Amino acid sequence: QVQLVESGGGLVQAGGSLRLSCAVSGRTFNSYAMGWFRQAPGKEREFVGGTSWSDGATAYADSVKGRFTASRDNAKNTVYLQMNSLQPEDTAVYVCAAAMRLGVPRRGSEYNYWGQGTQVTVSS
Repeated sequence: QVQLVESGGGLVQAGGSLRLSCAVSGRTFNSYAMGWFRQAPGKEREFVGGTSWSDGATAYADSVKGRFTASRDNAKNTVYLQMNSLQPEDTAVYVCAAAMRLGVPRRGSEYNYWGQGTQVTVSS
């Protein structure tokens, strides 16, 4: 079993930054691709970004490319999502997930484990 716990969410003004963390416990962390998803009220869950386990590759949704950076520290069993230039449309619950897959899956169905999420609210 794998447990994921997010932290770092909060309220920030437009243009500001936040860094989300996701602590992973359980099975071998460095065998999982790690993804970040978000869900805003009344909207579908969407892929935000993530990192592979094999080569450190990253992938991002077009809406966050150039503003968000996903990274991982295998020694600390932790993944991060650095979010810069935040906008009100980034407001959502952000959730990290682990997938026993190569690359960086973009579909939620490809992920095996999920955290509970952390709220990010961006005010205008």
